[in-house]
Amino acid sequence: MKLLLCFLLILSALLAVTIGPADITPAEVWTSILHHIGLADAPASRLRDAIIWELRLPRVLVAMATGAGLALSGTVMQALTRNPLADPYLLGLSSGAALGAVLFLLAGAALLMPVGAFLGSLGALLLALAVARLLGGATPSRAILAGICISALATAATSFLIFWSATGDSYREILSWLMGSLSGALWSDAGLVGVALLLGGPVILFNARALDAFAFGDSAAAALGIDVPRLRWTLLAATALLTGIMVSIGGAIGFVGLVVPHIVRLVLGARHRLLLPQAMLVGAIFMLWTDTAARTLFDPRELPVGIITALLGAPVFLIILLRYRRVT
Repeated sequence: MKLLLCFLLILSALLAVTIGPADITPAEVWTSILHHIGLADAPASRLRDAIIWELRLPRVLVAMATGAGLALSGTVMQALTRNPLADPYLLGLSSGAALGAVLFLLAGAALLMPVGAFLGSLGALLLALAVARLLGGATPSRAILAGICISALATAATSFLIFWSATGDSYREILSWLMGSLSGALWSDAGLVGVALLLGGPVILFNARALDAFAFGDSAAAALGIDVPRLRWTLLAATALLTGIMVSIGGAIGFVGLVVPHIVRLVLGARHRLLLPQAMLVGAIFMLWTDTAARTLFDPRELPVGIITALLGAPVFLIILLRYRRVT
């Protein structure tokens, strides 16, 4: 299954680069890639090479990394909260990351936006957990309700800051980014999301068996010798890092972390040793094609990709909500 998903991911990436206003063949994509890594001569057309190497390929890589990171974060949040409705968007991490990034942007520290997004994501998570405890304990349902509350507050604060300070075209650009958009993705962005995956991914994947234990509750996990508070905060910090960096590049893209883990869980079961890596691959493929649809369906206009993920994710969220109500 993993090999099949890897093959589909590579094939999807190759096809996605060829799709767009300029008709580009898969052979041209391979020639451009081989040329830039020093294994082939320069392509015949410099313009088409620039379209491939400077515009489409970095965007495809950013989409893949963003989908993988958000799917991984959603899987972890669902395991730690024991709530199938949990994901970084609903728990307020995405909105907090957006608020942090906008604050740093308005303060004139645009280069430090990823740091602001990480701090905002972590702050929103801590606030959501604190509110849940004030409500009587961080149960799965209370964690979600507190996360929705913090998410609404962070979104309102972000909208106010943008309304107050942005002018002219910048208002439209920031609004588009907040709705989720990968337009303008550069190689530096691809490098940043890649580093985030390399830092946060192994921490989560290494603790896959421990996440299985969390499904039976904190007491059961502690009985198996797991340092529950330490591991919980380690995984939450890794999730906040992944979410913060992804949001700083692509905006608050919702529902990827909710939908993808459920799809993979239906096929492969709930064992995290299998679930986590497969969710990363499916998330990368899902995000790659939703972003391709966003930039081509209404050409020459481009939809924010967050609109498409919301259109796909909202019905799934409703189905999960109905199933969850029957169970509880």
